[in-house]
Amino acid sequence: MSRTSPKIALAALLALALLAGCGGGHKAAKPPLYPSVYGSVGPGATISLKDKSGKTITSLKQGKYRFRITDRSTTDDFHLNGPTVDLTTPVRRKMVTSWLLTMNPGTYRFYSDAHAKTLSASFRVV
Repeated sequence: MSRTSPKIALAALLALALLAGCGGGHKAAKPPLYPSVYGSVGPGATISLKDKSGKTITSLKQGKYRFRITDRSTTDDFHLNGPTVDLTTPVRRKMVTSWLLTMNPGTYRFYSDAHAKTLSASFRVV
């Protein structure tokens, strides 16, 4: 019968402890999930802001939201402007971006700077 050396036994115990614990039993904190809204501009003369079910947003409750913007146009931008916000995507560049925003009460407008009179809409935060 062979004897296991104390060093090998200790190494085996440490390996088992690491595998069983994997971080000491603490789970990494997940970032908070915020409701998402989906903005889009282009292709063509279109601009929209919708919820996850695809419904056009006309109002939001005050709070934090993740705005996921898809800009499919090289002639228009997606510009969001309101009491606490003034953000835009670049003109002449298609892109996808995400903004984490705290929305306070008031009226917000989203539009293309190139066609602000014809390519715009608004919503209220209550």
